[in-house]
Amino acid sequence: MTYVYAESTAVVGPLAVNPEPHTYDLCESHARSLTAPRGWELVRYDGEFEPPPPTTDDLVALADAVREAARPSRAADPATPPPPPTRRGHLRAVPPPQ
Repeated sequence: MTYVYAESTAVVGPLAVNPEPHTYDLCESHARSLTAPRGWELVRYDGEFEPPPPTTDDLVALADAVREAARPSRAADPATPPPPPTRRGHLRAVPPPQ
């Protein structure tokens, strides 16, 4: 996702292959539910969002490991009720200082 301030436009599309300043990677759920500020145009990619390619980036690997650990175990007994939902924080990327 990126914003074009001069044209009052927000653009949501597939993940960037290379890091770009002023762009933000969103999960599919957030990419589909994003809204633009009042008076702005929202340009949205119409295709399917593909998962990002594998990476050797340590931070991404850590985030993937946390997501995998948070998934329910497939070996869990189906008769056992799931635990009550808890509020979890979200990981977010902070752009580097300029």
